[in-house]
Amino acid sequence: MRGEHAGYACGAALGYLGDLIAADPRRGHPVAAFGRAAARVERLLWRDHRGYGTVHTALCAGGAAAAAALLERAVHRRRGAHLALTAATVWAVLGGTSLGREARAVGGALTAGDLEVARERLPHLCGRDPQALDGPQMARAVVESVAENTSDAVVGALVWGALGGVPGLVAFRAVNTLDAMVGHTSPRYRRFGWASARLDDLAGWPGSRLTAALAVLAGPDRRGALRAWKADGGSHPSPNAGPVEASFAGALGVRLGGTLAYGGRIEHRPVLNGGGRPATADDIERAVRLSRRVGALALAVTVAGRLAAGALRGATAPGGHRGRRTGRTLSMTLSLRKTAR
Repeated sequence: MRGEHAGYACGAALGYLGDLIAADPRRGHPVAAFGRAAARVERLLWRDHRGYGTVHTALCAGGAAAAAALLERAVHRRRGAHLALTAATVWAVLGGTSLGREARAVGGALTAGDLEVARERLPHLCGRDPQALDGPQMARAVVESVAENTSDAVVGALVWGALGGVPGLVAFRAVNTLDAMVGHTSPRYRRFGWASARLDDLAGWPGSRLTAALAVLAGPDRRGALRAWKADGGSHPSPNAGPVEASFAGALGVRLGGTLAYGGRIEHRPVLNGGGRPATADDIERAVRLSRRVGALALAVTVAGRLAAGALRGATAPGGHRGRRTGRTLSMTLSLRKTAR
């Protein structure tokens, strides 16, 4: 049992380093392959109905998790293979380096004053209409996206990996990908994507709270981050994006939220950290650095948590140290009784 937890810890660390060194490839990524498979299932099942959407979510997310569980079971007794599988899966589901790369690309274009290039790059990062945004609005969109995706693309995956191993990693990424594909409120997916959106809210809850807490710990303004999280985190329409974006806003001293455009429709969202200044291109780099620190801390926290849980479980198991001590005590008691007789 201890070896299993230690193996996960090593695999998670190697996978995290792999993401730092080799970001997501342009082609052939496993998550992209899952997305194509989910799109084919959607074409077969789509109806403007929650029930069909629930079946789609169960088949896609459940199928991916089941396949991962079978694969992990197949290599469970081979430590090297299990370590390699864990490392490869962590690398595949993490997206922190790609997140930073895309954010910096938009930030560099904004710094150079090239709004057209910034508008071309922005859709790689978020789903907003770039033609409706000026420079400061794009900077704000990038900072918000970095904050939210730190939770979705890094911390949440590490949390579920610590809880469920390879199947937990795959299940979280599958649910998160389905939400990005069908979980929005467009006319086509308002009913069909309902199950994916609700499941993503549940799966993202622990990671988003850990992300917000680590942003408070790692941010340049800890008090500001905590204050913004408490004051504004619950006002966001997303139960998970709210705490994360608010804590990042407070940590960086910027104002996020407000009016934005998605797919031709206008949304008026609550302002986060209203006392902060408007975000600028320079804040994109600051947000990326904060995201990196949060990701590294999340790796440390989740791995430590898994190791601690394994140690506690081993100590309390019948074959653990406590169980052996109890057995020796019982044997001594019986021997003394026999001697007394």
